[in-house]
Amino acid sequence: MSVNIDSRVVAPGSDDYVDEAWQLKEEINRQEGVLKQRYDFFTDAYRRSKVHCYLQDGKLVGFAAVRRDGYILFLAVSPDFRGEGIGKKLIACVAEDHDTITCHARTSNENALQFYEHLGFEIKRRIDNYYEDGGDAYYLKLGSDVGITDKISELMRR
Repeated sequence: MSVNIDSRVVAPGSDDYVDEAWQLKEEINRQEGVLKQRYDFFTDAYRRSKVHCYLQDGKLVGFAAVRRDGYILFLAVSPDFRGEGIGKKLIACVAEDHDTITCHARTSNENALQFYEHLGFEIKRRIDNYYEDGGDAYYLKLGSDVGITDKISELMRR
């Protein structure tokens, strides 16, 4: 990973990096057809979450917005920075605060599903018509039943 990568935590209620996160999400949406949330939904959920951010030279390159219960509302890494361990580090940050991590992923989002599966998330169920556009989702979980602490420690050693 580049030596110029820095991490920050945005506390609930803060607008720090919300516009940058929206732009990154929209870039991924244009390129991959995922992360299709509306602006108002996104910004409201972002502001209510603890957000782990990674920046390169002050530019947001990845973030994870997490509810108090360990549910990841949004996880995004710039396509230019994928494969550098940023997503894995974001999940590790979330794991430091939670015994269980859950999220939804679009059933057609192969990149996300492969990423989560590689980290040890398990598909718990499929939810038809989960998204506003009628898209289906998988509900995924990484938790004490799969040894989250050991799994994240193992991942960070790689």
